[in-house]
Amino acid sequence: MMRPVLAMRGVARAVAGAALLAAALCSLPAAAAGTEEAAWAALAAGDAVILMRHAATEEGVGDPPGFRKDDCSTQRNLSAAGRESAQKIGAALRERGIRIGAVWSSRWCRCLDTARLAFGRVESKSMLDSLFNDPEGGDEEKLRALRQALRQRPGGGNLVLVTHNVNIRRLTGISTAAGEMVVARADSQGKLSVSGRLQADR
Repeated sequence: MMRPVLAMRGVARAVAGAALLAAALCSLPAAAAGTEEAAWAALAAGDAVILMRHAATEEGVGDPPGFRKDDCSTQRNLSAAGRESAQKIGAALRERGIRIGAVWSSRWCRCLDTARLAFGRVESKSMLDSLFNDPEGGDEEKLRALRQALRQRPGGGNLVLVTHNVNIRRLTGISTAAGEMVVARADSQGKLSVSGRLQADR
């Protein structure tokens, strides 16, 4: 007599589990939209940190052997689509009236070009240089310098950091697409808490 009861309980658990899974799947688009709206809300407040991966590049990973930071011709650079994407990102932020303060960038040309095309101005910062295959090394020193800079960050609008996926992943745990922005807030210790993510070039 116990076996039918146990079987019924097993069926009930399976049905309940399926219902929970269906509910979770149905809620995924709403959660993603909420994350994007939270990012826009943080930007509207005017004191966020935007960690932006450079826009799309020519094919390949990293840079050719022997590349130099002071010579764009030796690096992997923005593609035509990437240059257009950077311009669209800047236009999208301007259309929403988002206040942009300082714009800092890695010294890699694809980052500097992304910043110029999107925001019209940029300051190069070695602390934002790639943590992948940088001939100068010093990964931990870069991260410490950036956290120190975030503790003393300038006001006047959202701070933009144009850098590389590997850097953003180290700082936030998030892997980004080309041109994607992670919007965060910095605490008094320079640590970041993520508000949301944006792909503003769509």
